[in-house]
Amino acid sequence: MNSPADAVARMRGMFVGSASGAVSIAAHGLGGGVSVPSEQAVVLLVAAGAVVGAVVASLRTLHHPLLFLCGVLAVGQGMGHLTLTAASDHVHGLHLTPQMLAAHTAATVLGALLIRGAERALLTALAAVARVVVTVLSAPPVPDVRRWSPTAVRRVDPTTSRVARAAGGTRGPPTPSR
Repeated sequence: MNSPADAVARMRGMFVGSASGAVSIAAHGLGGGVSVPSEQAVVLLVAAGAVVGAVVASLRTLHHPLLFLCGVLAVGQGMGHLTLTAASDHVHGLHLTPQMLAAHTAATVLGALLIRGAERALLTALAAVARVVVTVLSAPPVPDVRRWSPTAVRRVDPTTSRVARAAGGTRGPPTPSR
């Protein structure tokens, strides 16, 4: 995994996995579910988010990134919802309240937009870093100062120079006579 596409895929997987878990907890709580999940639910939720993130990170190129991100975020939140429902003390089945469904939908769309923006920002940052590295590594070598020696410069008399003769001599006030 060395190409920019690989880095973007890993970042996308991390964001989708973590966002699925975090949004599942938030939307579940806002929609009337369990307000504080149990430790078992959190462990299962982290595992589900890791699975979703790993699957997403394994895909390098996407044909329709926003649609794909919305889909995997929805699947990840669905897995999170089922995990929280299965691990809660009062199981309420697959019942989704309108508030919970609205929260999941809004989080899915917003999450997809934010992750897509992060992908584009990462590609821009990687391109800038690559340009800087190439510029730094291809800089001309600095001359060795120890090998430098002064060169003698011939002193030119302005009255005998080629330019002064071509111009008809030097201009200026006449020389006082002695």
